[in-house]
Amino acid sequence: MNVEIDYLAYTEQVNISNDASDRRNWRALYGFICDYLPMAFISYSDWNITFPWRYFLSLKGFLGQYFLAHRSLYKVSFSDAAKAMLKTANDTSYSAALLLPPRNREDIEKRLAEAGFIRKLTDNQLQNLIKISHLPGAATFSVPGAGKTTEALAFFFINTVETDRLLVVAPKNAFGAWEEQLAACVGETHGKFVRLRGGETSIQAALQAKPKFMLITYDQLPRVKDAVIELLAPGNVCMFLDESHRIKGGKQVKRADAVLELAHLPKRKLIITGTPMPQSPKDLIAQFLFLYPTKDVHEATVIDLIQPIYVRTTKGQLNIPELTHKVVTVNMSPLQRKIYETLKSEIRRQLNPVLSDSSRYELRRIGKCVMKVMEFVSNPALLSSDMEYAFDQRIGRLLLASDGPKIDYVCKRARELASNNQKVLIWSSFVQNVELLALRLSDLGAEYIHGGVDAGDENDNDTREGKIRRFHDDPSCKVLVANPAACAEGISLHTICQYAIYLDRSFNTAHYLQSEDRIHRLGLEADAHPCVEFVECDHCIDQVVRERLSQKVNAMARALNDPSLNVTIREINYDEEADDFDNLTTDDARAVIDYFFSGEHYDQIIS
Repeated sequence: MNVEIDYLAYTEQVNISNDASDRRNWRALYGFICDYLPMAFISYSDWNITFPWRYFLSLKGFLGQYFLAHRSLYKVSFSDAAKAMLKTANDTSYSAALLLPPRNREDIEKRLAEAGFIRKLTDNQLQNLIKISHLPGAATFSVPGAGKTTEALAFFFINTVETDRLLVVAPKNAFGAWEEQLAACVGETHGKFVRLRGGETSIQAALQAKPKFMLITYDQLPRVKDAVIELLAPGNVCMFLDESHRIKGGKQVKRADAVLELAHLPKRKLIITGTPMPQSPKDLIAQFLFLYPTKDVHEATVIDLIQPIYVRTTKGQLNIPELTHKVVTVNMSPLQRKIYETLKSEIRRQLNPVLSDSSRYELRRIGKCVMKVMEFVSNPALLSSDMEYAFDQRIGRLLLASDGPKIDYVCKRARELASNNQKVLIWSSFVQNVELLALRLSDLGAEYIHGGVDAGDENDNDTREGKIRRFHDDPSCKVLVANPAACAEGISLHTICQYAIYLDRSFNTAHYLQSEDRIHRLGLEADAHPCVEFVECDHCIDQVVRERLSQKVNAMARALNDPSLNVTIREINYDEEADDFDNLTTDDARAVIDYFFSGEHYDQIIS
């Protein structure tokens, strides 16, 4: 069957027609298109399938795969008009945006005043808006406390007309901030945010009321994609991605894939995150493609392409006191070292000395292996749940001695800080460690937060908010122990705590940087001395994690031209008697393999 794809300029639609030789496969093609687009926007007959051109731009990749898989059934051609439009879309969407004239400060302030925007912007926020407010797609990568949410709302109101609406995709724990900032910026004159939640029926009912401001989570969006397509279809909805690094996985991750399928539909787009490339420049590709989906981009070009369309207010610009980083090295006992070397040997047998397969499955497998080693170093008891070691008498003897040198040190250090009337935040990637540390430090009123602690009313002491409130307000609560995966975003502790201790860290740079920002953000007194300690065992996997995190943080610092991101670490030797594996990158895996099969380089780090 011959299929021709044409562009209808007078209606701005694509028309797909056929030669009437194979009606069965024509109907199959129509069914395929209906799987991706609402039927309300598709006109179908025995000869033509017609729908808006912007939908075709979003669908063309899937159509290409479909035609390729059925190349014996379809012979596809493009009209000259369609070829010209595709070339225009690929060549000019990004380039044309860069040619748009920027707005000046007076124009921005005038537009905001006319829109009823009552919050006074900082000089940094105004300078950022001068650079990006005229763009159809832009990025704000400012640090926590710089006012990214206010800046984003100003971006919307600068460009708004009365019928425009805003959809924000964000983590659930960020919803409150958007609601509070909208009220602070415009009062209640424009309405409030409506949370799109509760499933498809509930969300469709909420959308019937045509709310101006809407919030939806990354996990909810793929489940109601058709409803969101209908919402975006009229072309008057702006779409913002808060914590946009959550789509860094691109088409391989369900929530990212759903977001990218919608990329051609919003009126304007903004991505918002303080950690845009937590692992490597590759993380920026999906975020950039959301903004400019027809621009050819790859890992070697994405940093250059994003330079003209992003802004970042740094900690240096905010005059935040410098954060001190310390590495405290503790020694394993001879027995723990012997078990550690046995564990290393077993892991070595499970790995290949060369990374020949960098698939997600293989990276996940390597990640699981290395997490077992990290668990044992942080707390030997965690290895006892492994059936290969559950009946190992050496583990029993080791556990009778202590919980391990790292946990012993962290508890001792927390008590030292508490005796000086300082509150301390302790981080661990492992839930069992979080609960164990809180138990051992219960005499200091320790609270803990991990993924099993529900969000809720701050007056309920068992909720995440209740525990945070107690850490803030109760002088007897000197310690908060937390898991970065559950507590790295959405809380500010800097006004009452300027000391953090990491029992362990994973390869997840976003979790690390965001957890660090809980105590290091705008609002610190000028004479404050915030400090973090990284507790490591000597000559072990801890040094691999430290170096990989430093390399990734420094790479992001260079890409964002932010020298305040560079981590300078002071090492301290301490002598005393006695779910992140999904975030492993190819380079992380190579570093792990290098450590298990060589290790000399990492031994030199602490020598």
